[in-house]
Amino acid sequence: MTSASFTLSRRTFLLGAGTAIGASALGTPALAQEKSCVVGTWGGDYLNLLEANIVKPLLAPQGISVQWDVAGQGPRKNKLIAERRLPKGTIDVACLPDSDVYDVSLSGALEPLTEENVPNIKNVIPALRRTHSVSQLFSGMVLIYNPNHAQPKSYADLWDEKYRGKVGIVDLSFNWMYAIAALAGGDSLSNFEPAKKRLLEWKKLGVRVYPSNEAVGQALQSGEIWITALWRGRAVQWEKAGIPVTNVVPTEGLIPVTYEACIAKNAPNKEFGLAFLNAMLDPQGQIAFAQTMGYSPTVTNAQIPPELAKKVSFSAEETAKLRNPDFAYLAKEYQNLRQWWDREFLA
Repeated sequence: MTSASFTLSRRTFLLGAGTAIGASALGTPALAQEKSCVVGTWGGDYLNLLEANIVKPLLAPQGISVQWDVAGQGPRKNKLIAERRLPKGTIDVACLPDSDVYDVSLSGALEPLTEENVPNIKNVIPALRRTHSVSQLFSGMVLIYNPNHAQPKSYADLWDEKYRGKVGIVDLSFNWMYAIAALAGGDSLSNFEPAKKRLLEWKKLGVRVYPSNEAVGQALQSGEIWITALWRGRAVQWEKAGIPVTNVVPTEGLIPVTYEACIAKNAPNKEFGLAFLNAMLDPQGQIAFAQTMGYSPTVTNAQIPPELAKKVSFSAEETAKLRNPDFAYLAKEYQNLRQWWDREFLA
């Protein structure tokens, strides 16, 4: 869910964070005496959909309001970790992708979640249940392409000479590009060193790197590129917008992703933060997000129309080929992987 519209300048973030931390340090509880919570999330369409599909229909009737803390996922992740030793933090709920939730959970900053404090967890697909977060959206890394110009079947096809200069990727998804390169070469997802050679080969083939998912969509629409590797949810959104694309699960297997929400152990409004998480798993909201964002529901009691299910969901055969990331490896090597990407691949 990387997006230019989901970012906040570093200066703006630090000013906001400084003010909030200062208030916490002075002992002023955030939103005291109110039925409200602070939710850290991306901005843009995602925030608007949270407001329309979660807050207004599910929380407002309970008298619960939400204050949004809009920033990129990096600052949000860092805030949870930096504030974990404060008596009260400045954020209740944080929306993050699965790999970032894993990183934060290692720091001890997150509240354990169970069916007792988030009742709708009982409906979550067993494979998507987490101990410190709720899985709101699920998708998988597919090949998205213009069928008038390309017919890729595998990640390895992205290195085909006939697609020179016509493959585009997103810079902020660099960790997943390592995974693609590893799978394309038949290598492990627990050691990306062999994948670096393949990434440099990709560079020589003129792979185009874009700053956001939206920029990739524009490049597909203009014909600047013919193929990308991104989550199926994006393919559904782009098709709906009239961009001439379709998608296929690569023969090497499906890299899954879940977009999740967690709650700080020192959340200032924990009761209402937990209510927000519970609402995210409500079937009404799950169905609405599937219809608008193209991501598959994570709960078993959200029944989406068959035609939509064909577009956003994955068959039993496809899910049998899931290639789960090694989050422990990614957490340990994140900085090294980012540094090599910036200095060697992007340079």
